[in-house]
Amino acid sequence: MVLERSPLRVALVGTGAVAHLHAEGVAAFSGAELVAVADRSADAARAFATRWAVPAVHPDLGALLAAERPDVLLICTPPSVHLAQARAAFAAGADVIVEKPPAASLDELDAMEEAAAAAGRRLAFVFQQRSGSAAAHVRGLLDSGELGRPLFATCETLWHRDAEYYAVPWRGRWETEGGGTVLGHGIHQLDLLTHLLGDWQNVEARLWRLARETETEDAATATVAYANGAIAAVTVSAVSPRQKSGVRIDAEHATVEVEHLYGHGHAHWRITAAPHVDEATAARWAALPEREVPSGHVALLAEVLAALRDGSDLPDIATGASRIFGLVAALYASADADGAPVTPAGIASHPTHRASFRSRVIDRR
Repeated sequence: MVLERSPLRVALVGTGAVAHLHAEGVAAFSGAELVAVADRSADAARAFATRWAVPAVHPDLGALLAAERPDVLLICTPPSVHLAQARAAFAAGADVIVEKPPAASLDELDAMEEAAAAAGRRLAFVFQQRSGSAAAHVRGLLDSGELGRPLFATCETLWHRDAEYYAVPWRGRWETEGGGTVLGHGIHQLDLLTHLLGDWQNVEARLWRLARETETEDAATATVAYANGAIAAVTVSAVSPRQKSGVRIDAEHATVEVEHLYGHGHAHWRITAAPHVDEATAARWAALPEREVPSGHVALLAEVLAALRDGSDLPDIATGASRIFGLVAALYASADADGAPVTPAGIASHPTHRASFRSRVIDRR
């Protein structure tokens, strides 16, 4: 006789906009149910619970963990409280899935991972741009060497966030948001690029304040050198009326491109073979998987929740946060040093930017 597994009991803290994407992902996965939510705003929590048919609402995380003893906690709060909330969840016996940015600093990320290991719990990160069938296809082609050596890349996050967006009290402040548009927005495409290209070697960057009333940056420019030899030009903006997100990789035998905004499917990707590549090979590279899986929280949470339910390894689309977070920390450290290059070894022992992303921003308003 085969015994059916009980659904994972999933709880969520922080019921802002991104929490709805998490709730959608849980609802789409048959092996889990969202049993409780907590938020500082009782009205927000109740409205969220009504929208997603969540049976229990709590005023704070402590009350939720004590009453519900969930299997999994979804953390959808500002990054400054992620470490404390993850520690509380681990102590209560829950695994954790944490929304980006995963922490307010590289030191806090390390502490979060150490707390998970000490408690024997698992910690997954939401970098949903890695997910989806097209990204997996492209990564396979790059990793196999079929496309030849990656040479040059561009990584663009050109978004628009107005004054009302920055009026939220915790946004745009080093102490509470941790960083500006690089940490909050650009990290997605930079993570996708790094997921495809692998380890980074050094970064040179500048931070800019062009229009918004914010302590942090509203734009950034950077050059990233990857260990495989590729050079990437990175641009991040929160002041671009025509929004786009994009990654382009020019390898020896083909160009790979994705252009979208907040999520990508097969239609957003293009693989263009170099003139010397035969038609049959070019067609095989360009043929994306028959079953399309768009990127997003639904795709990522399906894999993560299945691994947590089955006790299997977490998928690589939800692990390895230290590599991309180290790159982001190094980008801020380089900007603070007037664009001087920063390496992985340099950020590993950096005197200031392991503990904070606070950096020099060039004001051009």
